[in-house]
Amino acid sequence: MKAHKVRDLDSAELRSKLAESEEQLFRLRFQLGMGQTDGVKKFRELRRDRARMLTILRERESEGAPRQAAETPAGKKKGK
Repeated sequence: MKAHKVRDLDSAELRSKLAESEEQLFRLRFQLGMGQTDGVKKFRELRRDRARMLTILRERESEGAPRQAAETPAGKKKGK
C-alpha cells in the first residue's frame, strides 16, 4: 500500500488495517517457521506497510501534542 493511500484513510480505518496486517504477519511468520510457504516477498511487503501505517498514526498523534521547546520560556535553562 502506498503512503498516499494510507494518508487518505482516517485514524479508525488505519487502526483496523493495522490490526489486519499484524494478524497476517503472525500467520505468515508461523508458516515461514514451519517451512510451509516461501512468501518472503509478501512478508517484507507487509512489514513495510505496517511501518508506514504506524508512522502516519504517530505523525497524527504528534500534531495534536504541544512541543516541549515551545512550552519552556525563552532564556531559562532546564534543570537549574
